[in-house]
Amino acid sequence: MTDPTFGITINRSANEATTASKAQMSVVGICMPIDKAASADQTAFNTAFPLNTCVKLNSNDTSILALCDQDGGFIDAVEGINDQLGSYQTAATLVVVRVAEGVDDAATMANITGTSVAGTGIFAFLDAGPDVGVYPRLLICPGFTKVHADGAANPVLASLPTVANQILAQVIADGPAGLTDFTDWVENHAGMRIIPVSGGVYATDSTGTDVLRPMSPRVAGLFVRRDYENDGSPFKSIANQTVYGITGVEKNLRFSLTDGSTEGQQILAVHGGIIVRGESGDDFSISDGGFVFIGTDNLSEESVWDQYHKVRGRDFVELTVLRTVRSYLGKYNLTTQTIQSVVNTISTILQNRQSNGDILGFRARFDPDKNNASDLRAGHIYVDMQFEEAPVFKRLTVASRPYAAALDATIDEILAAQNA
Repeated sequence: MTDPTFGITINRSANEATTASKAQMSVVGICMPIDKAASADQTAFNTAFPLNTCVKLNSNDTSILALCDQDGGFIDAVEGINDQLGSYQTAATLVVVRVAEGVDDAATMANITGTSVAGTGIFAFLDAGPDVGVYPRLLICPGFTKVHADGAANPVLASLPTVANQILAQVIADGPAGLTDFTDWVENHAGMRIIPVSGGVYATDSTGTDVLRPMSPRVAGLFVRRDYENDGSPFKSIANQTVYGITGVEKNLRFSLTDGSTEGQQILAVHGGIIVRGESGDDFSISDGGFVFIGTDNLSEESVWDQYHKVRGRDFVELTVLRTVRSYLGKYNLTTQTIQSVVNTISTILQNRQSNGDILGFRARFDPDKNNASDLRAGHIYVDMQFEEAPVFKRLTVASRPYAAALDATIDEILAAQNA
């Protein structure tokens, strides 16, 4: 079709602020050995769960999960996640990496750790995007992050932040129960992408026996639930959330809302997460009943990033900007309209988050200090994006004191009644 000699030509252009493409933050990555069900075909099992390879599945995919030992650690992890799902949720999205079980714990942890060169173990998650179409943003290795030699870091947990940093994920790390052991363990690790939890939980197996299980899958399930409640946005804490599907905790921690010297409060003080039981007759407990998770922090050494929901929220915004603004690259010339469309798109993303109560305020602008003619000529612009995540409500101080004015008001009321 050629342009008319006498007529009208209409050219469509979409060079305007575009709709945000939200990042997925609730996909759970699980790396661990997986036991085959006794009745399952070995070939079918190996095909469903090839070693050191990302496999994407839904947590309610019974046909695949039936290949696994129903009392094994992997099925417990899946059930622990599923137990926390909220109203109208039917499944969580999982990315699973199976590794070989070693001759002992050290060999198994070496297989989980894998290598970046070979892309094995946890490093297989780095290829999840191109391989299965999604990156896991909540990583767990249930039961394999707390074992450590005296004075040494856990080898799996020492390597997990390397993976998490590259794919913008959070690591939920199982740590020892009790303040002394937990403190010794946590002192060997640091980073804003590690969310440490103290102790395990008891869950019932297929024979009706209560078995000690890792806490991390349950915590991952809480994140999946809270994100779903917030329209997929990871700006909410999972603190003060009921944990379902457990019959008890590895250690019943003393906890009081008003006394920082209790063991539960002391674990929180070193950035740990705990599960405590509610007590109906205890005014100082976290709830009247059930098992409740308490924990708001990661292991960041910078106070601005030590609340995990802030890190997850910023990851979400940055990834959403990346996914949305990439549609402009190469498609449009760098004109005033293109630049304004990019800035407006980023502003809209932030405005939505502020309207949702996720951030307190923001500013997005064409940076006057960094942009210059040479960069513009090369097709390069700088946009200044600033926003402040809403902090989690952690502590309340109430000033309780007498109110003398009420006495004066009472006297005035009595005198007025006498003189009436």
